[in-house]
Amino acid sequence: MDIREKTHQGGGRDRTIAEQSGPNEDEFRVDIERIRFSPYFSRLSSVTQVIPQAGSGTLVHNRLTHSLKVSAVARSIAIRLRTVDEATRGLVSELGGCDPVVVQAAAAAHDLGHPPFGHLGEQELDRVARGVLKLPDGFEGNAQTFRILTALDSCDATARGMNLTRAVRAAVLKYPWTRNEWRALAPLAPELLPRGVGIDPAAGALKFSAYDVDADEMRDVLSVFPGIAKHQQTVESSVMDIADDIAYAVHDLDDFYRAGVLQYTSVSAELRAWLEHSSQLSSLKQSELDARRPGHALELTWRRTRAKDPWIADAEAFRESVERVGHDLVEGLLSVPYDGGLEADRAVTAFTRRWIDRLQESVTVERTPTIRSGHVRLGDAAWHDVIVLKFVHARFVLERPDLAVYQRGQTRIIRSLAEGFHIWLNDPEDAGRAPRRLLDSVEATTEEYRQLRENTPHLFLQAGPDEVQRLGQARAIVDYIASFTDAQAVSLNALLTGTSDNLWEAGRGL
Repeated sequence: MDIREKTHQGGGRDRTIAEQSGPNEDEFRVDIERIRFSPYFSRLSSVTQVIPQAGSGTLVHNRLTHSLKVSAVARSIAIRLRTVDEATRGLVSELGGCDPVVVQAAAAAHDLGHPPFGHLGEQELDRVARGVLKLPDGFEGNAQTFRILTALDSCDATARGMNLTRAVRAAVLKYPWTRNEWRALAPLAPELLPRGVGIDPAAGALKFSAYDVDADEMRDVLSVFPGIAKHQQTVESSVMDIADDIAYAVHDLDDFYRAGVLQYTSVSAELRAWLEHSSQLSSLKQSELDARRPGHALELTWRRTRAKDPWIADAEAFRESVERVGHDLVEGLLSVPYDGGLEADRAVTAFTRRWIDRLQESVTVERTPTIRSGHVRLGDAAWHDVIVLKFVHARFVLERPDLAVYQRGQTRIIRSLAEGFHIWLNDPEDAGRAPRRLLDSVEATTEEYRQLRENTPHLFLQAGPDEVQRLGQARAIVDYIASFTDAQAVSLNALLTGTSDNLWEAGRGL
């Protein structure tokens, strides 16, 4: 029996609609090519990762280049798991297997659902979806990814979804639950909740991988992994998730060093102050910590880490990670300003390669992971390293006032689009002239909610007669906005608000 036959014998290779494949054609390879040829995948080249290309002054990652690198890291980890000791390989097989092509496919797909303008655009679309459009489960990029794969895109076999194998669909489920299912569960302390649920599950999960309307499909794909506990990722999903963390923690630092955003003085002062005064900082009350003072922001990060993840957070390991990052990133890479020369490029490449190798080689497999982790996770030291690397990214890039001003302007575009399309679709005199793709989407999505009401009437006990139509329209608007590139969002908002003087060009492709 070859490697292909050993993995996913319990239905992971099955598709919702059976397809005839060639004698030498691998099902998972078909999936990855479908994802790569999808217009939703091509769109990622024009969607912001953290900062837009136009405002960076140098080349920076967009969602497409990030996804390609996540795919490469994920494949390396999956191949490594094929060369570990026999007991670990047996455990991976028991849990459902870890095919390198499946993790590549999941990594390629993992950001398909992200809307324009980075993470702040995602947050704003969620606020608008819940507040303006009154969608109970709002918007979430991971849930939108699953929806694209299973409902919005198409293939030769069906007009609804890509008809991917169950293994690949399961591998994108980083947060394998819906938002609303947490509202009915008893309150739990944050350290007892899965990563991504948030501190107030009664309000619904912050992160989730399926909307109510797509929940049955999520349960179906997870059913072929009986070794995976409820609210746990499949092995392949864990590998994809780790690869995403590694790429985000390392490659974004690469971007901001090249762009001149990460400065030696400020990063060095923060890390050095914490290392030198950690004992004094640890004695301060929470209210006495001032993130504007060197060392205080890192102390706040350590306290949050220790509170949320006591299963792994270790004071000495955290300190060693701060020292390691300080030595290699700050005193190494940042000590010489980037000048665009060959020597500087070599230094960045060497730093990136060194850290990616270190992190991906640390992975370990566990039979019964804590609820805050997965079956595949980073080793203890590497886990702390990622916390510190992400802190540098968040503190010295994401919290910059100049970036915040720019992003707040972008979020107004998201809100304006949602309000504009909502008003338009509810205008009895003019709704018929709305974009054809949006009108078709309203019709298809309304049918999805009609079926949901038939299958789960308890979700609609308090609903009025027009609730299905209202939900279908709202979800269609969200699907439509989430499918835009950054430039499309700007252009369409200019058309909707009457500020565009480029009618035919800006309106093309509506």
